[in-house]
Amino acid sequence: QVQLVESGGGLVQAGGSLRLSCAASGRTFTNYPMNWFRQAPGKERKFVAGISGSGGSTSYLDSVKGRFTISRDNAKNTVYLQMNSLRPEDTAVYYCNAERVDAWGQGTQVTVSS
Repeated sequence: QVQLVESGGGLVQAGGSLRLSCAASGRTFTNYPMNWFRQAPGKERKFVAGISGSGGSTSYLDSVKGRFTISRDNAKNTVYLQMNSLRPEDTAVYYCNAERVDAWGQGTQVTVSS
């Protein structure tokens, strides 16, 4: 199946930016819808962003719309999440997901300081 590894998380001040990457191995994810989820301590895991297999359609959690951008490069088997204007409430572990094969990465920590 597909193995996913997230990277790019870290600690950033409010208003800053980060770009997360999710690299796939084992198989390509061409034409697999891909998603980003996040989970803060004590809270449910929530959908953040999704992208169609071709990259032509995207969707977002309302609270990140206009600040976050999901993209993909199928030739590199990689999906990205560009996060701008970060807020403390964005602090969470971020996970990527390959929808049709239900594959999940281990997560990458994003911490936004006030």
